[in-house]
Amino acid sequence: MNVLRTEIPEVLILEPKVFQDERGTFFESYNRRVLEQATGIDYDYVQDNLSRSVRNVIRGLHYQVVRPQGKLIRVLRGEVFDVAVDIRRSSPTFGKWLGVRLSEENRRMAWVPPGFAHGFLVLSEVAEVLYKVTDYWFAEHERTIVWNDPDLAIQWPLEARPVLSARDAVGVRFAQAETEP
Repeated sequence: MNVLRTEIPEVLILEPKVFQDERGTFFESYNRRVLEQATGIDYDYVQDNLSRSVRNVIRGLHYQVVRPQGKLIRVLRGEVFDVAVDIRRSSPTFGKWLGVRLSEENRRMAWVPPGFAHGFLVLSEVAEVLYKVTDYWFAEHERTIVWNDPDLAIQWPLEARPVLSARDAVGVRFAQAETEP
């Protein structure tokens, strides 16, 4: 596994070792031991989530204020622009965001640790996103930061007006977001 470090040290981009021949391709999409050896990350993943979305859908920016989730994100079909926002007040990168393209073509995965808001924009006609999470989803603890917050100034590669859920359309501004102390 190749580990790509980012401007936010805790957010990692992971490239699996791919074996290809005349039959097609093979790679391990997740191996706990390899991930730990390559990154030091060793979590018990308790839930797998799969979303299927169409072009221009933005999901997020979501996080949990209690029992925050770490997420290992991979695109099974299509392409997304995946975004992590550091919401840890004690962090030197608090309020910084990182965006990366994840696709079935590049086979990259993103590690978004607990303490980050997460979202993505679908760039292809359809995208299927699989993410393993380190804690269960609790509706009462979930929060949403509005995708177009001017203070964050995320550079979404939008080609048209985004498609949003009702909840995502009314997310709070980053300055008002409930975050850890």
